[in-house]
Amino acid sequence: MDKNQQSLKSILNEKKEDFNQKADETRKEIYQEGIKAVENSGILSKAKNVGDTAPNFILNNALGEAVELYDFLKKGSVILTWYRGGWCPYCNLTLHQMQLELPNFEAYGATLIALTPELPDKSLSTIEKNELKFEVLSDLGNEVAKEYGTVFKLTDDVAEIYNNAFDMNAYNGDDSNELPLAATYIINQKGRIVYAFLDTDYRNRAEPSEITKNLKKL
Repeated sequence: MDKNQQSLKSILNEKKEDFNQKADETRKEIYQEGIKAVENSGILSKAKNVGDTAPNFILNNALGEAVELYDFLKKGSVILTWYRGGWCPYCNLTLHQMQLELPNFEAYGATLIALTPELPDKSLSTIEKNELKFEVLSDLGNEVAKEYGTVFKLTDDVAEIYNNAFDMNAYNGDDSNELPLAATYIINQKGRIVYAFLDTDYRNRAEPSEITKNLKKL
């Protein structure tokens, strides 16, 4: 990370503080209960972690082209990261910082792939909006995320807020009210997970510079 570049954590903390100042107590309480529900679900113990083999997958990118994980692993390691959707400000901030760090990832021969449950036309607008230069794949129905054990169901209260505010179900093309953790993995060329960032709080994300540090070790 450039010495003058702000860390992702500090950027996300500013966003959290802004929300805490502006949001009413009811909404804050509903979101906090939602995070607690994910924590209590035991998802962190079920999700793929360091040492596990990464399940292969084939998904379409925003242009409708098929992309296979193991094809990229033939060329080098892969950074696999999930984001909830273009509607999520924490996700957009994270994608932007990932884009800034992309030259460092590529310097170590790594490919960055982002997965989202959004429909392809929605993910294309995210790419255009953030000017992303890496693959963004639509994981419809969270099928791949389920193989990695990173899917959870929103509480009814959180789902109601999201659907009333921006119609999350229309973004995802289903009414499951399921989302992936904002997980990030580094997968080596043998298909083994060598780094995992897993957190039940969607406001916490893998620090891009930390990903680069871990790539140096490969």
